[in-house]
Amino acid sequence: MEQPVTVGRAGRSFGGAPEVLESLVDASLTARVTLDEHGTVTGWNAGAERLLGYSAGQLTGRRAADLLAEPIPVRGGLPTLAGLPRWNGDVALRHRDGRKLTVGILAHHRPPGADAPAWLIVSALTDRQPPAGLDESLVSWSFAQSPCCAQAIYDTRLRLRRANADMERSTALTEEEMRGLRVSEISDHDAGLRAERSMARVLRTGEPEYQENYLRAPGEDHEHAWSVSISALRDHEDTVRGVCLSAHDMTEQFWARKRLQLIAEAGRRIGSTLDVTRTAQELADVTVPALADFVSVDLLAALDDAPEPPARAVPADGPLLLRRAALRSVTPGAPESVVAAGAVDSYPAGSMPFESLRTGRPALHEVTDPAFTAWLARDPARAARIRAFGIHSVMTVPLVARATTLGVAFLVRHRNQEAFQHDDLVLAGELAARAAVSIDNARRYTRERTTAVTLQRSLLPRRLPRQAAVEVASRYLPAGPHAGVGGDWFDVIPLSGARVALVVGDVVGHGLVASATMGRLRTAVRTLADIDLPCDELLTHLDDLVARLNTEEESDTEGSPAGFADTSSDVGATCLYAVYDPVTRRCSLAAAGHPVPAVVSPEGTVDLVGLPAAPPLGLSGLPYEATEVVLPEGSLLALYTNGLVEAPDRDLDTGVHRLREALARPAASLDALCDTVLADLLPQRPADDVALLIARTRALDARQVATWSVPSDPSAVAQTRKDVVAQLERWGLSDAVFVTELVVSELVTNAIRHAEPPVQLRLIHDSTLICEVSDGGNTAPHLRRARTYDEGGRGLLLVAQLTERWGTRQSAAGKTIWAEQALSPA
Repeated sequence: MEQPVTVGRAGRSFGGAPEVLESLVDASLTARVTLDEHGTVTGWNAGAERLLGYSAGQLTGRRAADLLAEPIPVRGGLPTLAGLPRWNGDVALRHRDGRKLTVGILAHHRPPGADAPAWLIVSALTDRQPPAGLDESLVSWSFAQSPCCAQAIYDTRLRLRRANADMERSTALTEEEMRGLRVSEISDHDAGLRAERSMARVLRTGEPEYQENYLRAPGEDHEHAWSVSISALRDHEDTVRGVCLSAHDMTEQFWARKRLQLIAEAGRRIGSTLDVTRTAQELADVTVPALADFVSVDLLAALDDAPEPPARAVPADGPLLLRRAALRSVTPGAPESVVAAGAVDSYPAGSMPFESLRTGRPALHEVTDPAFTAWLARDPARAARIRAFGIHSVMTVPLVARATTLGVAFLVRHRNQEAFQHDDLVLAGELAARAAVSIDNARRYTRERTTAVTLQRSLLPRRLPRQAAVEVASRYLPAGPHAGVGGDWFDVIPLSGARVALVVGDVVGHGLVASATMGRLRTAVRTLADIDLPCDELLTHLDDLVARLNTEEESDTEGSPAGFADTSSDVGATCLYAVYDPVTRRCSLAAAGHPVPAVVSPEGTVDLVGLPAAPPLGLSGLPYEATEVVLPEGSLLALYTNGLVEAPDRDLDTGVHRLREALARPAASLDALCDTVLADLLPQRPADDVALLIARTRALDARQVATWSVPSDPSAVAQTRKDVVAQLERWGLSDAVFVTELVVSELVTNAIRHAEPPVQLRLIHDSTLICEVSDGGNTAPHLRRARTYDEGGRGLLLVAQLTERWGTRQSAAGKTIWAEQALSPA
């Protein structure tokens, strides 16, 4: 007869001593035999002796097969079982007194090498038939008292017949109170109706169904996640007699899964850009409403202008200044927030954000905590918001990345009545850590990008110089945040003879290296332009310079220590150089791998200038070719970089076509035309840098230019001076007569004495007065300091002192020496 065992509330009545366990289970109630791999008996217990009448001494060492009354019903007999992990079935055995016994056995095959006999064979001796009614009682007790899940049994009318203790607790009703009710009547929730529909399908099909529900049990302040299994109950004739509903409380697993999903979502959404504010907003968006009802992300105000965070991010005695970078709420407009987005607020020592940043650890607070109430007592506005919205639970989580303190995230709950738990704090810390790294990356990138943009803009002309040849307007747009700052540039360079040089270039690559290279090339172009090199020669010299830069890059890389080699590619650049002369209206152009310019006639026709194909700078080693075109007065010359016409979503031809259409549209000014071109061709943030330079040509009236051919005779100098004075009088430039006479006399005399004919004098009257003397010689003059008793050598120095600037330029026919002087305002 089974004896009851008294168990205490804690579920224990004895310790774990083996002897106590043995006395409880009575090992003699089971026949236990062990065999080795050869089928030899190695162990024989008292139960086996009771079963077959042999003692352990009589059977140990004998073959187990000797006990068989009939062969085991397995092909090949016992040895074929060696490959099985387990075998069970009925076996005919011979008792010691000769009787045949059919015994049900269970044989376990231990793994090879285990420190135990190869086979363990067991068979229950008695008690297969328990006392009358015991099994039914055990089943009833196990159902009613099952601690693993809530269970209920429903009849074919879907009326509850039985419910266990867990079901009673989950519904806050007793079995007697629920008996005869439907699920939808017991639980006035959508989950009850869904369960009832599933039960109806199970009754009809006999197939089990599974669903998950999420609802709050009556009398509890938090919701539970339930894994619900619904299965049919059948009788011996396989007829469905009812339905069993089993609900397993999987709230912990549910929330663990939700937290993992939220972390995965945060990894996907946070850090999608390299923008500090956008990254902070992504953190707020991810956490509301999944974790909190309101979130604010506040960054140290000290980070606004500082290149690096302060060494002591949190002052010892306060206050702490934080800028609200982002916020999000379940309530539209985030009325819970006392601080607006972008505003700076002060947090005194002892406040929750201050203490969280001071300790560097996330903290969980109830609004009733003494420290919290003390802070609110000093901040009436924040206290009023907390009372108005019923905020009851708060978390403060520091944003720290690479040992750098960046700010703090503030999470609150008011609509969700469940307070934050420790697991929520751990999750918030994980999200904040991920966001902090992304914010720090964005901050570092923004700093580097700002440095690069500042460098690049400092290398570009701040304002275009005033000159008579053209009216100009320009635009420069840096690339979007993912591409980085590039090396596009443009320039307008006044030249001698009222001419002007227009330059547009593009250095390959992005970042500080590209910007620095652009600055070097722009300086080189201005230097070469200052000595009045023709377009093709200028690009040839620039090509040699880029080739030398590449050689220097290779040498520096080879000499760099391991791990410090420059990973940037070779220096590469394209360039377009154009020189326009307002006197002749001729424009000379040369390009090195650069997009060809567009010309808009005064009538509005748009054409592309045909230039010889040429490789980018640094790749050629061969001379470049120039093309000359005549531009009517009022023509537009548009120079640009490839970022204007090339884009990932369109090909080059489409971009050029759209450029021509935009240039053909009438515009009130050149600035308006630049804006029209950019608006038509570019998205809000271009993928590459864009430089655009548009020039409207002007022409000098023939009455503004006077030209004389001078005989190669020193006596012609006097007549030349008279002609110049007369011309100045006609122009109304009497104040310039004295200086101009000296300049003309010196330059013409030098040309007659030291150069070759023909000699020509030209005066250009515009905003300045330009005097040019051309001859057939190739020797350029230079300044020198005359000694006290020297008879000459002072003329050119005198010219340099009396004029604003002077210089010389070479041509195919010789050279030209020029001097330019400012004119007094009328």
